[in-house]
Amino acid sequence: MTSESSLDNILSSALAERRAAKLYRSRRVLQSPQIPNVVVDGKKYTAFCSNDYLGLANHPAVISAFQNAANQFGVGSGASHLVAGHSSEHHALEEELAAFTGRERALLFSTGYMANMGAITALVGQGDAIFEDRLNHASLLDAGLSSGARFQRFLHNDLGNLQTRLDKTEANRKLIVVDGVFSMDGDCAPLTELAELAQKNNAWLMVDDAHGFGCLGKNGGGSAEYFGLTQNQLPILMGTLGKAFGTFGAFIAGSETLIETLIQFSRSYIYTTAMPPAVAAATRASLRLLQAEHWRREHLQQLISHFRAGAQQLGLQLLDSFSPIQPIIIGDEARTLEIAAKLAERGILIIAIRPPTVAAGSSRLRVTFSAEHSIEQVDQLLSALSDILGKLAHE
Repeated sequence: MTSESSLDNILSSALAERRAAKLYRSRRVLQSPQIPNVVVDGKKYTAFCSNDYLGLANHPAVISAFQNAANQFGVGSGASHLVAGHSSEHHALEEELAAFTGRERALLFSTGYMANMGAITALVGQGDAIFEDRLNHASLLDAGLSSGARFQRFLHNDLGNLQTRLDKTEANRKLIVVDGVFSMDGDCAPLTELAELAQKNNAWLMVDDAHGFGCLGKNGGGSAEYFGLTQNQLPILMGTLGKAFGTFGAFIAGSETLIETLIQFSRSYIYTTAMPPAVAAATRASLRLLQAEHWRREHLQQLISHFRAGAQQLGLQLLDSFSPIQPIIIGDEARTLEIAAKLAERGILIIAIRPPTVAAGSSRLRVTFSAEHSIEQVDQLLSALSDILGKLAHE
């Protein structure tokens, strides 16, 4: 038996088990811009599964900024930030993000995963302690496990459980890490109370605001603005640029000392190629639009309120979320897949989220909204759900 066939035999068995458990994932091919009316695998859909919350991924001004910068700087950055890849567009974006978030400095990373991994592993290690919410994003959990620090997960948004765990640690460095808006439930962390608890216990608070940044707060400053937290109260703020900003990448914002520490010790910052300068330029355009066009957040909230009211009339099981993430809990994996397939037959694209992304028995339709959606499209979604679920109930 060759090593290749042995490899395939072992891996094929694991794949077959995943298929049998209704947990197999397949990629779809998007053939249009990231807009509500998409073409996927040659078919037209109204999509409710994008993280382009403010509808900026296909905005003409963002595209123009990208094109102009590509003409000036080329396509690739060509090197890491610390070698020769840190362009004037990168530098300007960092300064603008720092000002926007009310922090001293900001540092760009190529992805949110790299930002979380780089920050956490640079800040804590052996002999330290890290405390994470059970529903944190996978990148935060992976970073905690990789750090070498004593890694503990506390019950979701349970301050008492977190305090009990803090009481038992003797570590000098204590890092509390949470999502600002939880990516699968759409609810918010109690950041005001967490900030107070962190300061009382001489711990550091880090927030991954991937799904809050750009959406929450009067000016789109995200969870930190929404809860009114200063740099001192929330010393480590992470935000992504591939969701509400419609571009790509991520950043960590905080004090001068924090950012210099990450530049010196964050391996996922040091040892990777910088994002293309054109992406940074496009993000600067997104930031200007986000600050000038408040109607995007206002319309988004109208869509969310309209959907929640209609879903409650239908008796759908929603979670406590005022964010663009509005999951409908179905429970059974096969039934969740069936409903998603029937929606697709009607030209509505929503992804069935199943374990291990969510806990067993909590499979769901993860509905997400964009400022580019209309009230009429939300009504079409509600009508389709009503019809499909009504028929399934009588089978």
